[in-house]
Amino acid sequence: MTNKEMIAMLLAGGQGSRLGVLTSKVAKPAVTFGGKYRIIDFPLSNCINSGIDTVGVLTQYQPLRLNAHIGIGIPWDLDRNNGGVTVLPPYEKSNNSEWYTGTANAIYQNMNYIDTYNPEYVLILSGDHIYKMDYEVMLDFHKENNADVTIAAMPVPLEEASRFGIVITDEEKRITEFEEKPEKLRSNLASMGIYIFTWKVLREALVSMKDQSNCDFGKHIIPYCHEKKQRLFAYEYNGYWKDVGTLGSYWEANMELIDLIPEFNLYEKYWRIYTKSEVIEPQYLSADAVVEKSIISEGSEICGEVHSSVIGAGVKIGKGSVVRDSIIMENTVIGDNVTINKSIVAENTEIQSGAVLGIGEEAASKLNDSIYAFGLVTVGENSRIPEGVKIGKNTVISGITERSDYPNGELDAGEYIIKAGDVQ
Repeated sequence: MTNKEMIAMLLAGGQGSRLGVLTSKVAKPAVTFGGKYRIIDFPLSNCINSGIDTVGVLTQYQPLRLNAHIGIGIPWDLDRNNGGVTVLPPYEKSNNSEWYTGTANAIYQNMNYIDTYNPEYVLILSGDHIYKMDYEVMLDFHKENNADVTIAAMPVPLEEASRFGIVITDEEKRITEFEEKPEKLRSNLASMGIYIFTWKVLREALVSMKDQSNCDFGKHIIPYCHEKKQRLFAYEYNGYWKDVGTLGSYWEANMELIDLIPEFNLYEKYWRIYTKSEVIEPQYLSADAVVEKSIISEGSEICGEVHSSVIGAGVKIGKGSVVRDSIIMENTVIGDNVTINKSIVAENTEIQSGAVLGIGEEAASKLNDSIYAFGLVTVGENSRIPEGVKIGKNTVISGITERSDYPNGELDAGEYIIKAGDVQ
């Protein structure tokens, strides 16, 4: 094998439980985003745009759709003889089968993979953020400072800072302290979970910490390197970065794509976002269709109205139907005279004629008010909503539902219908 200067390890195992029914059957990085993309397309595209041609993708939870999406990496030009993209699920060792128990443990289990490329540097990424970043610039910063570890960090509003690992730096940007989710704030520079390690430093830390249960970068590896007086630096990033970990932030990030001047632009020629695209027919808008400020993916057929929404591939919207402020994922069929407000509807769902989603006042979700909030209606994949029913806000529907599931044809705000087999 030829030596690679830097390879990337992309952690894509997360269940993403705060996305509720959207991730009950699929890993969070494989969730659709912006109509035709999946969340993992963003870090993968960043790698190729930054000139990194060797990426290990560490999967764990519900990996099938993710594996099928990545395949051999052709859309990202990562189908290489030397390097390319490799999907790395946990594998059974001879004595016991081991799941990845933490972010650092996942890397530890794949040290042989990294060693085959004998890299000088290893870039650690997470598979569930939406952003554009040139990792080459971060690597230059790492080299200039003769760093052992460089952590990408960005300024966050003080009121949000306690959700992150916070770094405290001197004027040289050298990290003097690292605090995981602190209560008292002394800095607003938050770790983005993007790290460049000099490989020999990371290797030594992983081996030393291998018996640590749930071994994690933020909680164990970074503090270990700090204690060992390694050179830790913060690389400050000031671009667009969104953790789409909650339904609210996922909905918001999609809605920001359709702003008149989007803060995050999918259409830039010099920093393309690559994805696996099916070969499908063009979109069709009927004579009665009204579409404004929306993303409409290929293969969709629109005979109604679409306002400020993101519509996936192969979606059909019937006559007289109105969709507003919503995300409708691929191959969903919406009948005639349906009204949909502020909803997230996952793949392959059928919404029959005359149904109304997102009406009335808000009420707290009885299923889980920390997940199902923001006034949204959330519909899991492969669901069916029968004709003429009315559905309130902060509601969840998953599975094939019948008219009899809706008392008086209504699902009140905060209520939910989850059919057997649709695990939460």
